[in-house]
Amino acid sequence: MQSNVGLIIEEKAADIGNFLVGRLLPFREKRAVGPFVFIDHMGPTCLKEYQNLDVLPHPHIGLSTLTYLLSGSIFHRDSMGNAIEIKPGEVNWMTAGKGVVHSERTPEYLRESSMFLHGFQIWIGLPKELEQSEPTFFHIGKSEIPEWEENGVEYKLIAGEIIGKKSPVPVHSPLYFLEIKTKNAQKINIGEHLFGEVGMYVMDGTVKIDGQEFGTKQLLIAKNATLCEFETTGETSVYIFGGEPFSEERFMFWNFVNSDKEMLEKAKKNWYEQNHVAFPLVPEDDQEYVPLPRSIYDRNKDDEATKSKLL
Repeated sequence: MQSNVGLIIEEKAADIGNFLVGRLLPFREKRAVGPFVFIDHMGPTCLKEYQNLDVLPHPHIGLSTLTYLLSGSIFHRDSMGNAIEIKPGEVNWMTAGKGVVHSERTPEYLRESSMFLHGFQIWIGLPKELEQSEPTFFHIGKSEIPEWEENGVEYKLIAGEIIGKKSPVPVHSPLYFLEIKTKNAQKINIGEHLFGEVGMYVMDGTVKIDGQEFGTKQLLIAKNATLCEFETTGETSVYIFGGEPFSEERFMFWNFVNSDKEMLEKAKKNWYEQNHVAFPLVPEDDQEYVPLPRSIYDRNKDDEATKSKLL
């Protein structure tokens, strides 16, 4: 039987300032899976007392960010005035819309302590009609996330709707982000509940699909979501995510996502010039920020100059 695995993406290291993450999306051969356009696997790593996480204020447009922690703690602040600590099992869901700025740091009370940090940072594209919406933010507590067990398999629906369950995370398009854990070898078939495009990330353990084994730090993209069937070989953790792709292509430059390239250029200019109407300051965290990579802005200016000479 032909395998349903259409693409295998190996987790690759990426630097987000003073912290290394494992990047899963985007990938040169697969820019998105359903509405999911960006996935970073943070850790697992032990941050010493001198290695605090400090992601300075930075902007977004045209997407929702989903932060889900397995261990550790991050303090979120944004230009809407939200300031909240996210802990393991909780979800931060921020919709950037026309523009938002946020920072993510080690909480003050933990800055002189060692901390084990592990989790996901995910970007999900917005439907075209919401790309210019007002930004919003929601924090969902651990107890609010649906969890259940069936035939020795533990499920947790972090976001979306599937298998008759619905997460309270206020998503904007049909999608799912599902955690599956087993302690013993199990055969799992959830294909009848899936739709759109689907990916499976093997975090711990090994899975077997059509007689072939796949290990940790691999993202498997299915050819057909409805044929999602696999076996775990023991204590295993996997994450299933996906949903309906958008009809229009999504473009991504730096921290910006949009279906209109002109909106990306406008966002670059606004951030480069620190236009605080387009990108307001973050209360209590307004003394520093992540600058637009100068190579991006300079390249745009060079392109404009070349065009003017040709006209």
